[in-house]
Amino acid sequence: MIQVTGAKSYVQAVQALPLRLREEALSLSEGERARAEELRLRAGWPMTVLIDGVERPLDGDPVEPGELEQLIEIASRASIHTVLDQIRRGYLTVEGGHRVGLSGTAVLQGGEIHALRAISSANVRIARQVRGAAAPVLDRLCSKGVLTDTLILAPPGLGKTTLLRDLIRSVSEGEGCSPLRVALADERGEVAALYNGRPQLEVGRRTDVAEGCPKAQGLMLLLRAMNPQVLAADEITAPQDVQALMTAAGCGVTLLATAHGEGRVSLERRPLYRPLLEEGLFRFLVLIRREGEGRVYTVEELR
Repeated sequence: MIQVTGAKSYVQAVQALPLRLREEALSLSEGERARAEELRLRAGWPMTVLIDGVERPLDGDPVEPGELEQLIEIASRASIHTVLDQIRRGYLTVEGGHRVGLSGTAVLQGGEIHALRAISSANVRIARQVRGAAAPVLDRLCSKGVLTDTLILAPPGLGKTTLLRDLIRSVSEGEGCSPLRVALADERGEVAALYNGRPQLEVGRRTDVAEGCPKAQGLMLLLRAMNPQVLAADEITAPQDVQALMTAAGCGVTLLATAHGEGRVSLERRPLYRPLLEEGLFRFLVLIRREGEGRVYTVEELR
């Protein structure tokens, strides 16, 4: 049975907001809170909420630039210097695994983003633990009771990370398959959401997490240090990620990853993803589509 910590997660996430916006966000009904995916704050415009893929404004005054600064103060617990590395990458992870995305004027140093100033907008993404999300596909992905190399593919916002997290948890706990040691390269802290060293979201007792470093480096670190049986990563976005996965595949570990796309054709057309097919890194492709208020999974065999 799927269990979703919906309204409770929403209430936890909005604690990062300044008081006025927090009260505005809590004006939603219990049902709306349970289905809310994101809160959007843009300077000069009323705050909006994303529910079932539709963004609509809340009934409040426009967001002030000072409120965006307060958001960062609250999210960082008034210790901005301790989260500068995250801010440079455009986000903050707060207690509970919720992510605050940021945009504004970039300060460059040596051609790289050194900081963000004059924050113009923010996105509070509500993290949810969906226990059982992997149940519809687990039997197909586990050949003879052992997980097989799998790539999860979907456009943004359809639950790739949610499915990945529950697959990791299931494999790590031995639910529906043999228990395996899993190593997770969680670059943005969205899958396990470490807080003071402890995952805020369930990824299983046999899972080791490397957070905050580029995926390619994290994958190699975990491969060398943790002797994993399964190596997992969220959102393949760079050639270095692909190369790291290819290296890991040669070491005999099972691969579990996600990528942006709408189908197998999108993998074949994009130069970044094409080596994944050519090298046969993944046996199964899981596609996600929205259907009403829910999600539907389709499993295709790649090899």
